[in-house]
Amino acid sequence: EKKYKKSPIYVSNLPEDEDGESRETMRLISRTFPSVRNHNLTPKSPELKSLPTQVPISSSSSQENSKIPKPKSWSVYLILSTNEPIKTYVGITTDFTRRLKQHNGEIKGGAKASSAGGPWLCACIITGFTCLSQASSFESKWKIFSRKLPRRKKEEEMNQSDALLQHRKRALDKVRDSLECSHLETDWQIVTR
Repeated sequence: EKKYKKSPIYVSNLPEDEDGESRETMRLISRTFPSVRNHNLTPKSPELKSLPTQVPISSSSSQENSKIPKPKSWSVYLILSTNEPIKTYVGITTDFTRRLKQHNGEIKGGAKASSAGGPWLCACIITGFTCLSQASSFESKWKIFSRKLPRRKKEEEMNQSDALLQHRKRALDKVRDSLECSHLETDWQIVTR
């Protein structure tokens, strides 16, 4: 069985464009990025030529700044199931409202771990993460501390959801002790006893 290696099409073998400029840049790009093949980098249509090729770093005009996409703000959240058996779930997102709808099955998506036990309620949301890496690290540590932290014996008047939330809260305190978290905001939606 022969396997054929796809050889890249080098743009340098093609004729120069109508302006007489070499396509050396395109050849280098196609070598660096094999998926890029013989695409014309210079737009022919007047509409495309008028588009800006660079985004201004700073501008005094608020209208121009509104065109620059804002960086995503990541959040780590804790949700609580409302059906027996009561469970909690920790996750990360840039859009908590959409994510909660996914967990509750209102829209596609969600996690397999949260497919049973819904509807889910927001117990806690932590905001202020500037990148996915920060949020993922925080989420991971919260889950690890939650697993390793010994469970306290339930008091007779404490219900299952309060016990779970207190356990997660103690784990969150451990995370806060191990990481720099002064820039983060924690909002507990469900208050435990």
